[in-house]
Amino acid sequence: MTSGRGRVAGDGHGDEPVLLGVRHHGPGSARAVRAALERCAPRAVLIEGPPEADDLVPFAARAEMRPPVALLAHAVDDPGRAAFWPLAAFSPEWVALQWALEREVPVRFIDLPAAHALALADEEEGGGGEAGEAGEADSPGSAGGSGGATAEGLRLDPLRVLAEAAGHDDPERWWEDVVEHRAAHGPGADALAPFAALAEAMAELRAAYGDGGHRRDLVREAQMRLRLRSARREFGDPVAVVCGAWHVPALAPRPRSGDRRTRRTVAADRQLLKGLPKVKTAVTWVPWTHRRLARRSGYGAGIASPGWYGHLFAAPDRPVERWLTRVARLLREEDHAVSSAHVIEAVRLAEGLAAVRGRPLAGLAELDDAVRAVMGNGSDAPSALIHDRLVVGDVLGQVPEDAPAMPLQRDLTRCQRSLRLKPEAAVRELELDLRKETDAGRSRLLHRLRLLGIPWGEPTRSRGSTGTFRETWRLRWEPELSVRVAEAGVWGTSVLAAATAKAAADAPQAATLAEVTALAERCLLAELPGALAVVMRALADRAALDADVGHLAQALPALVRSVRYGDVRGTDAAVLRGVALGLADRIFVGLPPACSGLNADGAAEMRGHLDATHRAVGLLGQREERPETAGMAETTGMAGAVPIEGVAGAGRAGAPSPSSSGVAPETTPLRERWTAVLRLLAEREGIPGLLRGRATRLLLDDGRLPDDGAERLMALALSPGAPPADAAGWIEGFVGGQDGGLLLVHDARLLALVDGWLTGVPDGAFRHVLPLLRRTFAEYDGGVRRSLGELVRRGPSDGPRHPAAGPEDAAAPGFGPGLDRDRAAAVLPTLRLLLALPQRGAADEDMEESGAAAAAAVATDGRGGADTGDSVDTSGNTGTRGPRQHNDLTGAGR
Repeated sequence: MTSGRGRVAGDGHGDEPVLLGVRHHGPGSARAVRAALERCAPRAVLIEGPPEADDLVPFAARAEMRPPVALLAHAVDDPGRAAFWPLAAFSPEWVALQWALEREVPVRFIDLPAAHALALADEEEGGGGEAGEAGEADSPGSAGGSGGATAEGLRLDPLRVLAEAAGHDDPERWWEDVVEHRAAHGPGADALAPFAALAEAMAELRAAYGDGGHRRDLVREAQMRLRLRSARREFGDPVAVVCGAWHVPALAPRPRSGDRRTRRTVAADRQLLKGLPKVKTAVTWVPWTHRRLARRSGYGAGIASPGWYGHLFAAPDRPVERWLTRVARLLREEDHAVSSAHVIEAVRLAEGLAAVRGRPLAGLAELDDAVRAVMGNGSDAPSALIHDRLVVGDVLGQVPEDAPAMPLQRDLTRCQRSLRLKPEAAVRELELDLRKETDAGRSRLLHRLRLLGIPWGEPTRSRGSTGTFRETWRLRWEPELSVRVAEAGVWGTSVLAAATAKAAADAPQAATLAEVTALAERCLLAELPGALAVVMRALADRAALDADVGHLAQALPALVRSVRYGDVRGTDAAVLRGVALGLADRIFVGLPPACSGLNADGAAEMRGHLDATHRAVGLLGQREERPETAGMAETTGMAGAVPIEGVAGAGRAGAPSPSSSGVAPETTPLRERWTAVLRLLAEREGIPGLLRGRATRLLLDDGRLPDDGAERLMALALSPGAPPADAAGWIEGFVGGQDGGLLLVHDARLLALVDGWLTGVPDGAFRHVLPLLRRTFAEYDGGVRRSLGELVRRGPSDGPRHPAAGPEDAAAPGFGPGLDRDRAAAVLPTLRLLLALPQRGAADEDMEESGAAAAAAVATDGRGGADTGDSVDTSGNTGTRGPRQHNDLTGAGR
């Protein structure tokens, strides 16, 4: 075909090339390219892409190659400097490539070599070297252009200009209607007519706007012309060229008259390419995803709906019916009530909307309206699901295993195959049981990849068991991870060797002690014994020189977790434990002076260190007292929570502190030494109320205070002589957090102290303490706040007792009427079942009475029999009165 002013497309039988201008990733363009190639039967196919990929063309014919895929080019010395050329099943370039391979027609890539493209991109970005997509990202035609403006710094969007000329304000919709939604060509249709029309339109734009603000295109087009001339000499005419429509006028053998562009002689083209910067590059195939083809991912030549375009290409007949059938299947899988009648009505509505709006085929806008009205009953709820799963999709391509790749990539592929851990584009959660060898291997691989900066998986909180032998990961493979793998290849040829080398190199460069301990933890999780020795040396050196208590407190939790994980994974963590104990001792000594004289911000930060140290000491002390079960213990997630076995016998009222007992600190149990530190913090003047209150709460939770210890300390903190702001901070530290409200709900004496102090705060000071109190009580659940409000409103009850209550069942202060003994006795069968006690018999009357009394104590005081009476073991025998160990209702001490 020819235009009136110059030949821009051949008919396949002349002496000129067939120029097939397309827009990347379009199903209509892809079908038109195949029809044109069938018509012309060229001797060679030239495709816009890096010439270094010519040797990779045969891999595209392999059965293992499944699009979407991409050509990845990266600098050998700096793999982070990389570029992609993505290809989907509906990309015109991929269709041309497959057509040529099926017929054994030579294929050549004719764009600017990647060696020059990467070097030029690096210069333009000031040496940034970020990986990105090439191809149309550097050319007009991508969304968001500047229309017809060609001012300095703006780029022309030719599709927008053409759409506006046709009277449309939406270039995407216009392009879909005239190109992508076109039906397949009939037997008598001219397959080259669309390309001739588009070439003529682009020639008019190039004549009016020149390069459209794309200065680099002049260099690329010079390279394309040189490669085109070379191919014509090598293979003869006709030769087909598949490239962006914007470049077609620049490749036409005979330019338009009055064309303002540079002369197209061989010498002129070579002059443009002379002196270009160059880097040594490597090119390979990598998997790609539909999600990364989407424009919202940042891909310059991206499309809004890759899943929809893939459907249009795969189902050219009855695409609307087939699409809505897929939508109905998806909604049924998500428990939406959708029937065949819904599909039929949605098809009718979508086609009717397309006819009213003058569209040749119902597009996504019409389909979305139909789904919302028919299947969603007017709701937008299904739309987000359909857009994520179908309109965009989670399709992940595949490349042959023997495609060129770096040694690290090959080792990673081998590990994935042996561990049955397949990369997927969709997000999925993976539950691991570290007691199983396969799951332990998966955990090691994921931790090693994270250490190498390849975040294929991210640890997440498990919804089931929280034992240390379980891990939960959220996995998702992104194409950019292939670049990360290439970058990590400088550290070694295998995942193990690379992770070991990187960890050993990172240890001396860590800026803080906490970073070194975190690195040690990651080495233990990744099972890197070679790197762990180096990290431990750096840790010992850094810990000996660091005297900041905050830094030590930040470092201790990671070390303790490492000791705990070491038990689970069967690794030797004795060295780590020794360092952790040394850090703990230094914290014990330096914490009280470090807490003195802090302002509000410093006290808040130190509170976090206090809680972290308390949890760490609990784990270390647990292992010290029960080494055979340490590391496999279940955690409760509560700050300061420790097993009851760890505090049994250690929380007696008035237990002597290590300093007062004269026992050397190194021979005193770790928890006893920590208890002494907490008591010092709780009682010392000059320490902010927030920290004194928090220390008191930790002592109470561990059962290390006498019966009236918390009340005494609270009364001192809330005395009239205490500054209101300091007292409010004490309350925040003591009852702050989600579980703090339960302590007040179930301990009327503490609630009465808080209520009495609050009502006595002077009016002038109340405005200053109100934000602190509001922040404290806002953390409680709504039910807890309602219960507290009801208790405060009711006040001490002097009203009549319950009719079933005896004379001795007086109401507790702040609570309602006395105990209903009949209702208390009704729970005894359940209690017997839970405690494995014999069911009711002739000798159980006395036990029922004592059980009702115990239930009354729980209901009124919240402390159970451990505080008020004899304890009962599981065989029903009465034991001696023991010390209070934990609060059953608040969960403290579990």
